[in-house]
Amino acid sequence: MDFDLPPDDHPMRARVRDWIADNPTPTGTELAEAGYVVPHWPAPYGLAADPIEQLVIDDELNRANIRRPPNQIGIGWAAPTILLAGTPEQHERYLAKIFSGEEIWCQLFSEPDAGSDLANLACRAIRDGDEYVINGSKIWSSGAHHSQFGILIARTDPDAPKHKGISYFIMPMDAEGLTMSPIVDMTEAHSFNQVFFDDVRVPVANRVGEEGDGWRLAKVTLSNERVSLSSSGSLWGVGPSVGDLIDLVRADGGLGDPILRQRLMDVYIESKLLELNRFRSLSATLRGETPGPEASIQKLMADDHGQHVMELAKAMAGAHGMIRGSGPAGALPLGSQGAPVENRRREEPSDYPDVDQVWHHGFLFSPALTVGGGTFAIQRNIVAEHVLGLPREPNVEKGLTWSEARSLGV
Repeated sequence: MDFDLPPDDHPMRARVRDWIADNPTPTGTELAEAGYVVPHWPAPYGLAADPIEQLVIDDELNRANIRRPPNQIGIGWAAPTILLAGTPEQHERYLAKIFSGEEIWCQLFSEPDAGSDLANLACRAIRDGDEYVINGSKIWSSGAHHSQFGILIARTDPDAPKHKGISYFIMPMDAEGLTMSPIVDMTEAHSFNQVFFDDVRVPVANRVGEEGDGWRLAKVTLSNERVSLSSSGSLWGVGPSVGDLIDLVRADGGLGDPILRQRLMDVYIESKLLELNRFRSLSATLRGETPGPEASIQKLMADDHGQHVMELAKAMAGAHGMIRGSGPAGALPLGSQGAPVENRRREEPSDYPDVDQVWHHGFLFSPALTVGGGTFAIQRNIVAEHVLGLPREPNVEKGLTWSEARSLGV
């Protein structure tokens, strides 16, 4: 199969170009109604586009500088789960506004005391007539302070096995009794939050799927999350890609250092492998399947790749890379979604005067890539068990990790 972009006479290119000519500055609603937000989805939400057609659509939108609504968690994680297990009423109420970006979503899964085992969650949802009463807290909730809704998993049956007593909810972020505290990371960005639930009431109609089926649905969300986090941008699917880095090198006249050239070639090869595996996941979606263990493979590869891109960008800047706000040679102005932002030119003499905060931010943020969205260790366990067919981690039934088991001599 040829994975290069199709030529200019591809039928999908003509279709998209004609639409752009009629809609040069489309709103999120217009993009969603045209099927260009989730083109791989079936009608009425998408175009049932195959992987190559989706590449064409993405390429044409990028050429026209048209961006999809910035609602990654809603579009990539919440919507597929709601489509799979939600009621027709939930489909009608939520999906269109997710795709248009009218309503932003966040994820309410991780908990302060659950560690890497999400099923250890303690947040409780107790049914009271036609409502559930939620108590507990969630952490690392990206963008919760900007969101109208969140996808929440909570324990509805404390006596059931830990994977069986969990249910899945749609949580209005303005619900009475819901509060949050900001978490400012080392990049000085307020991206994350800790969210607290104190007798928060949500209607039974906000439950997705059956009571007790939340763990299965959470796995659907997490599989889609891992694919979504692993798209072309190096920072969980957003930000600059290795293609952007190559464009900078090309514009700057190339790389004279043979070691840096080799590293650039290596990260380019990584990006191609990621693209091929993403096609595999997309093809499975088009067949009506949910992402499987390949989603964990994708995330493992993408997290390392993102760190490699950011490390290389800093290395290309040399000693100047230690300066706050620095970036690679000839750095083009790129925003967090790849959109242009004001270029920042330093007044002091420098071999690399044109820099942009996104590279500096990305380098500082990149260590988090192998932790968020499922740690590298958990993903490796999934691959070992479900792809390679290896036995479960020793002493897992005793609740011991490898290091704990070694320390105890068992």
